[in-house]
Amino acid sequence: NDTGLNTGGMGTIAPNPYYTKEIADECMEKIFLPTINAMNSEGRTFKGCLYFGLMITPNGPKVIEYNCRFGDPETEVVLPRLETDIYDVFSAVADHTPMPELKWAEQVTMGFVMASKGYPGDYEKGYEINGLDALPEGIRVFHMGTSFKDGKFYTSGGRVLMVVGSGSDLQEAHDKALAAVESIECENLFYRRDIGWRVL
Repeated sequence: NDTGLNTGGMGTIAPNPYYTKEIADECMEKIFLPTINAMNSEGRTFKGCLYFGLMITPNGPKVIEYNCRFGDPETEVVLPRLETDIYDVFSAVADHTPMPELKWAEQVTMGFVMASKGYPGDYEKGYEINGLDALPEGIRVFHMGTSFKDGKFYTSGGRVLMVVGSGSDLQEAHDKALAAVESIECENLFYRRDIGWRVL
């Protein structure tokens, strides 16, 4: 119910149905291109990943923050949908050569963050994580705050794992990801079950 402490992202979906073509066009016209043009005009041409953290408000999209990196946990659901070889994208940026056409899979992805109990406040580390080697095909697990010792994974951060499922629609992606999350065993992890509820 969005009543707890403010955390880093606890889950996400892609594509986001609220990010319509109209919103994307407005962002391009009023935010993305003006930002790039301003940097260019100052002789500060940027090469790399410029992440625009946006909030859609009643008055249109607004910038919360810029980051010179991929966004987390957004990247973990966006990049699995990218069919274009990302190496070719990086090379084009680095070498200032034409950008390849970006092709996206039709699949929908959803991810749940598994976090240490107590996060974003004080939390304990060092709890063993089991079940990662028995997840169904098609599930991706991104390690955000784990350590590996003697063949076993342990918690070592606040946000520990990002578990991503994919499907032909959001419900299928949700069900796959949530089933995978529920099969991972660790006595000190928690997660939100309401990821994507507004569009499910």
